[in-house]
Amino acid sequence: MGGMGPAPKPEGRKARRNKDTVPQTVLRWERAEAPELPDFRIEKGDQLVEFYWPQRTREWWQKWIDSPQAEHFGSSDWEYLLDTAVIHARYWLGNLSLAGELRLRVAEFGATPSSRARLRMVFAEADDADQGRGSSGVPSARERYGNLRQIRGGKTDEGTSSP
Repeated sequence: MGGMGPAPKPEGRKARRNKDTVPQTVLRWERAEAPELPDFRIEKGDQLVEFYWPQRTREWWQKWIDSPQAEHFGSSDWEYLLDTAVIHARYWLGNLSLAGELRLRVAEFGATPSSRARLRMVFAEADDADQGRGSSGVPSARERYGNLRQIRGGKTDEGTSSP
């Protein structure tokens, strides 16, 4: 006996084919080591002065080096994060207008729970602690409803009569 509902559309008439319209580019992965915060000069008035890294930015930079995400950073990622460190430093030196740009940039690296969720990042220990059931610890649908059987016309899907 066939399934319930209308027959599926022929392959040529389906609206969704779930194929990527643009082919994926596969890159050779090379993990890169984190660079040190560099010494450099900036223009102040008509002079070049040494740029000062606030202690808060040095601590922030070390947190990124020690983060679980860092093992997945390539050289271009570290370069982007280094530019972000300059924004972080300027923010902590009082330029609060940079807060929005800083927030957007660190979100690209999974700095917050919501950005990690958007990037589909999970912590391995969390998965081990809940036996793979997800963060809530609730049993899966298969565990909850695995013993239920559909009843059709007075018979279960195994073909035996129902009470």
